[in-house]
Amino acid sequence: MARHISWSADASGAICTISARWSEVTGIDVASALDSGWLDALHPDDIDSTKQAWHTALVSKSSVDVDYRLRTPAGYRWFRACASPRLNRFGAVLGWFGTLEDIDDRKRAETALQASEERFRLAAEAAAIGIWDYDVLLGKRLWSDVFRAMLGLAPDVPAEPAIALALVVPEDRPILQQLVDSISQGDAHPRFELTVRIHRANDRALRWMQTSGWRVKSANGRIERVLVTIRDVTKQLTAEQRVRWAAEHDPLTGLINRAAFNSLLDEAIARADRSADPVLTLALFDIDHLKETNDTVGHDAGDLLLRTVAERLVVALGDDVVVSRLGGDEFATIFETPSQEAAEGRIRAALRSLRAPVTTNALTLDCQATAGMAFYPQDGRGARDLLKTADLALYSGKASARGELSRFRPDMRASMQRRTSMLSVARMVARDDRVMPFYQPKVSLSDGTLSGFEALLRWRHDTMGIQGPDTIAAAFDDLAAAISLGERMLERVCADLAGWRDTGLALTRVAVNLSPAEFRRDDLFDRIMRQLRRYDLPAELLELEVTETVFLGRGADSVGDTLAAFHDAGVTVALDDFGTGYASLKHLREFPVDVIKIDRSFVADLLTDPGDAAIVNAVLGLANQLGIAVVAEGVETPEQAAYLRAQNCGQAQGYLFGRPMPAEAAEALLAADSKGFNAHQQPVDEVGLVRRRSSAV
Repeated sequence: MARHISWSADASGAICTISARWSEVTGIDVASALDSGWLDALHPDDIDSTKQAWHTALVSKSSVDVDYRLRTPAGYRWFRACASPRLNRFGAVLGWFGTLEDIDDRKRAETALQASEERFRLAAEAAAIGIWDYDVLLGKRLWSDVFRAMLGLAPDVPAEPAIALALVVPEDRPILQQLVDSISQGDAHPRFELTVRIHRANDRALRWMQTSGWRVKSANGRIERVLVTIRDVTKQLTAEQRVRWAAEHDPLTGLINRAAFNSLLDEAIARADRSADPVLTLALFDIDHLKETNDTVGHDAGDLLLRTVAERLVVALGDDVVVSRLGGDEFATIFETPSQEAAEGRIRAALRSLRAPVTTNALTLDCQATAGMAFYPQDGRGARDLLKTADLALYSGKASARGELSRFRPDMRASMQRRTSMLSVARMVARDDRVMPFYQPKVSLSDGTLSGFEALLRWRHDTMGIQGPDTIAAAFDDLAAAISLGERMLERVCADLAGWRDTGLALTRVAVNLSPAEFRRDDLFDRIMRQLRRYDLPAELLELEVTETVFLGRGADSVGDTLAAFHDAGVTVALDDFGTGYASLKHLREFPVDVIKIDRSFVADLLTDPGDAAIVNAVLGLANQLGIAVVAEGVETPEQAAYLRAQNCGQAQGYLFGRPMPAEAAEALLAADSKGFNAHQQPVDEVGLVRRRSSAV
């Protein structure tokens, strides 16, 4: 039998057209159904409710969705009528277009289900089991009388989650909130269990409630219904058991906490020592960018991510795996598998299960975690050592393979020690004000004059002298260290500029590099502009160099807003190492870029490699069309400079013009340039003047 019948009506709701399927389904002539004739085919009990639904839709100009029974040759069958108004530009209804769908089989199934559920409710009440029933499609909640009595509520209290949530003790409230929130999550496991404590409404007595729930999904995966049974298990739990449960579980996620996990890890290692076959695996999971979520969206959203990750890990890894929240954004798991490959497969599958976005109300959150894995006994002879090796693998993954699984390797120990040492040195450098900017000159290729400097970070060691940034490279990926070094560097550059100004020198623009980590705090613009105001320096004297890395991670929109604020304030924005990333052209279109710096890797073989020459020529042509200035880096020979000048490259920097120099040498170079010297005074070597003037430093 055809299931859909299409029809249309005029603005008043009178049927104008109806498809031939009407006659096939009802046996009634189409002409007889026009205007209001179709009402004659309705079941008498459905006429009033159908008319009321139509009246409401006509008055409100909103869609109509109503179920009713139609007479057919085989008897009455249930149909669903859906219609939407067509409006003109003034909001007036021009007509209605709708369909009829045969839903008789579904209705009969629902009736049978309701009868079955009624029997279940009677049995549950006889067993003193409370019921919380939520019809997601209809938005209808039902609480049984037994459940209301458990909560100490009157029979007429509405079945609102907030009412039940308010009775839960504060420590356990997030657990129940997780259950309520998960109803709107289409990726939840069909079965769930949890235990929470409440203070009964009528006498404030403390009771323990054990809940078991089922989520019923439709064929398309949408949750249609949530059914929860509740048992008061206070009598079954002794005081010792209640205290132990609270002491061993994380109140937010309901998972075991760090103390309980450490105990279970010791037990698992003891079992592994008695059995040579199973592979004992310890895996740590760290939620990516949880701090950014807390800072930008709020801690409620961060808590939702934590609860979702906890639930998804439990579902993905299975009942034979211990899952714990160690604290913060870190989770840990212990499990045994036949092989290391099997363990890796399960962890990778768990990581994939975490990647579905988390949606609540109108908010969609990215969900992703990075994992580190270690095996017993090869990666650690005891629980403490095994945790350290898994943590090293996790850290390595967070640095180079976010969202993926990293397996512990022995060389990770040395890498971590180097990083720890670098961070320690970097903190000392910032704390003791050991930062020293070195300035590398940039020249105008058209006349050989000084056009600016790039400030490069150096630092002073008591016995080894001036050190380069490579000795503290790990600090530029660390939020706190990168910000401290960046502030010290900018402060010294501004102080140098102010000092040169006070001696009467004409200043030129100085470029300062920003690390991607510095963009992870939302006060970057204010911090830099505050330094300029402190030294009474115009924004036009500062150039900020960024690499494409800052555009490729989370928060690219905020990076663009920050750079736009600098651009509007007069600060020049330069894209460094241009051509080495994968989306440079996209960045030129979407972000405020004033200067392109051609990477030295293309300049080095410019005269011998046609491919590099073609790239340089293309970049110069593109920049000229877009009105963007270009600086070629790494120029070391007069021939390279001549080629770039012939291709209309505006500026260059490199050893040909001067190595990075301390502030005193840069001041001398500024003084010499202000006396009017330029490259044209040395025709034998058009681009060598600046190099010769700086050769003594």
